[in-house]
Amino acid sequence: MITLSHDLRIWLCAGHSDTRKGFDGLSALVQHMLNKNPFAGQVFVFRGRRGDKIKLLWWDGQGLCMYYKRLEQD
Repeated sequence: MITLSHDLRIWLCAGHSDTRKGFDGLSALVQHMLNKNPFAGQVFVFRGRRGDKIKLLWWDGQGLCMYYKRLEQD
């Protein structure tokens, strides 16, 4: 079961990101471009170039979790 705290911060990363990036690439973006700690329990949301794909990166206390969603037009 996934539990989220009531004081969870969700960061929407402006612009588009390369959705081919994995854990290491996205956590490097968080560290270098946003100056945030990807291991602080916050959620970082990245969107693809066309806007039909999003990735969420979240540290759950034991490891990084990545959620990927492809949005359909219909």
